[in-house]
Amino acid sequence: MSASLHTSFLHSSYDNPFMNASGVHCMTTKELEELSESKAGGFITKSATTLQRDGNPEPRYFSVPLGSINSMGLPNAGFEYYMSYVLDYQEKNPNLNPPFFSVAGMSVEENLKLLRRIQDSEFYGVTELNLSCPNVPGKPQVAYDFELTKEILTKVFEFFKKPLGVKLPPYFDFAHFNIMTDILNQFPLCYVNCINSIGNGLYIDSENESVVIRPKDGFGGIGGDYVKPTALANVRAFYTRLNPNIKIIGTGGIRSGQDAFEHLLCGATMLQVGTELYKEGPSIFDRLECELKDIMNKKGYATIDEFRGKLKGL
Repeated sequence: MSASLHTSFLHSSYDNPFMNASGVHCMTTKELEELSESKAGGFITKSATTLQRDGNPEPRYFSVPLGSINSMGLPNAGFEYYMSYVLDYQEKNPNLNPPFFSVAGMSVEENLKLLRRIQDSEFYGVTELNLSCPNVPGKPQVAYDFELTKEILTKVFEFFKKPLGVKLPPYFDFAHFNIMTDILNQFPLCYVNCINSIGNGLYIDSENESVVIRPKDGFGGIGGDYVKPTALANVRAFYTRLNPNIKIIGTGGIRSGQDAFEHLLCGATMLQVGTELYKEGPSIFDRLECELKDIMNKKGYATIDEFRGKLKGL
């Protein structure tokens, strides 16, 4: 019997756990439609701000041998563009799961305003609040400011009653895992997404003795193979600490079925693909599905639930 990748997530059923990572192949309705027609189990919109944003000057993304570096600057088509798409998708596909809807306001007030608009809308899917973005110049990104994170979530859940997850940056210290877990466990979150890119890396073109992206003097977020060990650590750390009702989406360094298997073994329920999707396009989901099934068949696993979260210690 061939292994099944069927995944239950927030009372919905998905053919497999694979999704795009917000920011990759989801800027336009054309790209979103290509995701909906691919083998991805689900998909998510580009993180939206209230108004359309052009983002940072190019070049702002650069593929490197083991991954990528980027400083995109939140380019997106604006909240109403994506809201119109997801509502239209719901109407045309009432028997399918709607896309996840990602928002990333440029301030606390903007995030609250966007979430109020979602709460008041007919959208019945899952919303992702990106807390891995800087909101105030000179301040760290929101999720590295623990007091601000708690303040935002307190304000959000005073009015937001629909399914909500949060996108988190990577953490590197057990104390930070513990502090953030204590905060997250106080709220009716559906999931946490671990991780966004590792911030402020630097890649050098030694031939030209220069950086490879224009914004921020070449500093940018690192993705791909470079970040997989950090992503796995964050998935595992939060899986073993969070309330079991809060699921984990694993993101970071997934380019093969083996990578997907490791994220699931650490406790992830859904999986998002970023850098490798950018490089290969939506056909990657066919390959990942086949590779993960092959691994499960060789190990004798009929379902993902048989091994999810069951990472062994030594």
